Amino acid sequence: MLTDERPGAAEPQSDRLWSIETNGINPIPEAERHGTPFELFWIWFAANIGVLGVTYGAFLVTFYHLNLPQAIFAGVVGTVVSFLLVGFISLAGKLGSAPTLILSRAAFGVRGNAITTLISYVSLVGWEIILVALAALAGETVLARLGLPPSPPVLGVAFAVVATVTILIALLGHATILKIQQWFTWAFGILTVIFFALEAGKIDWARVSSLPPGPLLAGLIGGLSVVMAGLGVGWVNAAADYSRYLPRRASSRGVVGWTTFGGSLGPVLLIIFGVLLAANNPTLATSANPIGALAAPLPTWFLVPYLIAAVGGLIAAVLLDLYSSGLNLLTLGVPLPRYKSVLIDAALMVVGNIYVLFVARSFFGPFEGFLITLGVLLAAWAAIFLVDMWMYRTQEGYVETDLYHTAGRYGAFNSAGLISFGIAAVVGLGLVTSTSPVFLWAGYILKLLPAGPSAALSGSSIGLLVAFVLGGLLYAGLSPLTRRASGAGPRPAADRG
Repeated sequence: MLTDERPGAAEPQSDRLWSIETNGINPIPEAERHGTPFELFWIWFAANIGVLGVTYGAFLVTFYHLNLPQAIFAGVVGTVVSFLLVGFISLAGKLGSAPTLILSRAAFGVRGNAITTLISYVSLVGWEIILVALAALAGETVLARLGLPPSPPVLGVAFAVVATVTILIALLGHATILKIQQWFTWAFGILTVIFFALEAGKIDWARVSSLPPGPLLAGLIGGLSVVMAGLGVGWVNAAADYSRYLPRRASSRGVVGWTTFGGSLGPVLLIIFGVLLAANNPTLATSANPIGALAAPLPTWFLVPYLIAAVGGLIAAVLLDLYSSGLNLLTLGVPLPRYKSVLIDAALMVVGNIYVLFVARSFFGPFEGFLITLGVLLAAWAAIFLVDMWMYRTQEGYVETDLYHTAGRYGAFNSAGLISFGIAAVVGLGLVTSTSPVFLWAGYILKLLPAGPSAALSGSSIGLLVAFVLGGLLYAGLSPLTRRASGAGPRPAADRG
């Protein structure tokens, strides 16, 4: 299934290592497409090897009250299924040669797609802020163990170093990110294995084996949903950005397989390890600095390697967020070269980190609210995108030129996509709740239900799954009607993108 193909053409001038990538949201010309599906393994493994994954396992035990088999099930299934979505959406990049949110115009219309692009942009920038903040907090904690007392200046320096490194790499673009992710995969993968070995002695196997089972909805389904929201669902809106350079002859099975395997391998191991640690250390889930809490029992000689692994793993994820959010900004119509859009994201990152690092008092509340709320919207979008791709694009392809103007076959607004997304989002957000004050407005449907069903569903985050299923079903039913009304249909092969 994961067999690779022979390498594609050499790197084109527009996408060379250590040079600023000159392509933006334009389709990648056939002559410039290169590489193999195996490259996607490096991209997605490095972006998801960060030790933050340990905290997801801690969430499953501490907040969702799952026992070991339940937590492993929620962690494995939530991770693999969510990254399968990333793998399938990656196929669109190979088919259509353009970034993810440009291809999304086929399902929502050229102008109607601005709504989902804005949601995607907010999600990516939010992840940038959260991950850079965690990296800065981790750096401050480790430096404190090495003799520098925690203080705003030390935290500020840690943030400045992390942000600067990330921005410089993201400015260069696709080819450089791919090379950096290869290095990160080896370095952080090896350091994470050492981290496992040093922390293994902290596992209390008696407590792990005696964890009581949690409830189905508020426990198992809720834990499954938060894992999906925090992992693959959080990446669906960036998937095609890293496959659009692949030749069209590249193996579709390889694209899906290497993406899913690369994205899932690290988180599955980290989540299971987090479950084992959290059985007798619930502070891993409640700490405002969870990565710093993991450093507390480590020997001094491993603190610097741990800092490299913890901070570097987060940087590997932020690189993709910065790159894709820049493409989203261009998709929204900002008239800038791709690399300059990164500077706008950098400014937003600074402002967001001032709040997260110096104002916020807890980590889980805002983080959970962010994950679930944006996760519902991204799940609804992903379902519509995938149904559109499987119903039409795998046969017709994308007419690339029509993705960039309203007079083409995709039009200004696709009512089927917009109606499906609106209904799925409203229903989904009404079926999730959050402990964060910022997101207390969600769950409005639950408040209308009788006390029993409302209590059972309130912690399940089932709205994410409902939004995905409902969005996909509605689009599957509505899109043939709107296509028939507009006279849309397959174009001759010569006209296909």
